[in-house]
Amino acid sequence: MATSVRQRSVCEWDDLAPEDIAIGAILAGEGDHLLPPFHLLSTPGVSAKQQRACSELWTHARRTAAGVADPGPRYAFDDGRGRKMRLGYLSNDFQEHATAHLLIEVLEAHAGADFEVLAYSFGADDGQSMRRRTMAACDHFIDISDMDDQAAAARIHADGVDILIDLKGFTSGARSGIVLLRPAPIIVNYLGYPGTMGAGMCDYLITDRFLTPAASAPDYAEALAYMPHTYHPHGRRTPPGTRPGRREVGLPEEGFVFCCFNQPYKISPDIFAIWCRLLALVPDSVLWLLDHPHAAGNLRSEAIRHGVDARRLVFGANLPQAAHLARLQLADLMLDTAPFNAHTTASDALWAGVPIVTCPGETFPSRVAGSILHAVGLGELVAEDHASYFELAYDIATDPDRLAALKARLNANRLETPLFDVSAYTLALESLYRAMIVRHRDRLQPATIGAPAP
Repeated sequence: MATSVRQRSVCEWDDLAPEDIAIGAILAGEGDHLLPPFHLLSTPGVSAKQQRACSELWTHARRTAAGVADPGPRYAFDDGRGRKMRLGYLSNDFQEHATAHLLIEVLEAHAGADFEVLAYSFGADDGQSMRRRTMAACDHFIDISDMDDQAAAARIHADGVDILIDLKGFTSGARSGIVLLRPAPIIVNYLGYPGTMGAGMCDYLITDRFLTPAASAPDYAEALAYMPHTYHPHGRRTPPGTRPGRREVGLPEEGFVFCCFNQPYKISPDIFAIWCRLLALVPDSVLWLLDHPHAAGNLRSEAIRHGVDARRLVFGANLPQAAHLARLQLADLMLDTAPFNAHTTASDALWAGVPIVTCPGETFPSRVAGSILHAVGLGELVAEDHASYFELAYDIATDPDRLAALKARLNANRLETPLFDVSAYTLALESLYRAMIVRHRDRLQPATIGAPAP
């Protein structure tokens, strides 16, 4: 499986099939191999049920390695009555990172009268402004990077945290060992990892009714806590800024600009084939992608294989947030990836005024862009299948009036719909936190909160 992970990360697709076939055998417990759960999020054809099975196996192995045989209580907790509710956010991304950009205005909006916000950081201080801003937004900022899991858990417990919010899950650099020790009475899986972490890890998963319809609950070990619109936050205090010239960012002066700034591992062969069809049928169009030293060459080769001039792929550098939002305004339409959708890149594009076309599947990560589009009032850009995804993108790219109308609606909706309404979003999130605490104080097991519409 290590080969498959590396291949997907650089868009080498020739020999993926044999390793993908082996996934089923591994999840069935055949052999001694373990799959990193994050890898399955971008593997086509993998169900949410299989993703849960993978997380269960991974968690079991981590629990054994950590010597935590019993996922039950290791600490005694008070019920926190008579004081503010204490929220502990756990991450190594309190710096110049997508998670921090998504969450910062929520942290700043938390109700000071009701909540005390603590950030537990195990990431390096990058010295940039987002680190300072995050520290200022929280009541307490605790650097646990030099603590082992036991010491970090002990500190969280000593601080009397009521809800520990894990912002990492099984993503790069995560410290799930802290969560395994259960240093808080309520633990929440939120924002960083788009899927279940398996039994005995987190009590709740923050979600919404598009991401996880009620019927999907068995695919998640956590109780589902439903936001009213979308689980995905995005602030409005960073303006898109001044749009650069097309030549400045490597784009031709004329022609339609498709874009996708998702990481290369999210690009699947089937979706890239659709992108190449669009380039072939939309004259003078280009596809603007995130540059990657190894993936770029492979994608150029794939384009040639599909009969497309490789020069029609334009690669843009990984830029700081403000510069990225400024250049995004030059794109005409964002093309989403599947089965691992755009997350921050989707809401960034919409904030910059660029519509998105997506094609959801049945798993959490394959439905994120659809959730975001519904929250900004553009649900018609959520295609039913790959064929309609192509047709929708093609129709928009070849109908200037339709594109102009979409962009006008998006511009009007940005400050009128839920997606960028941080104040309302934070109030809804706090309502979920309150409900979790009430259940805990009443000695009730975690259960669905904020049930979705039927």
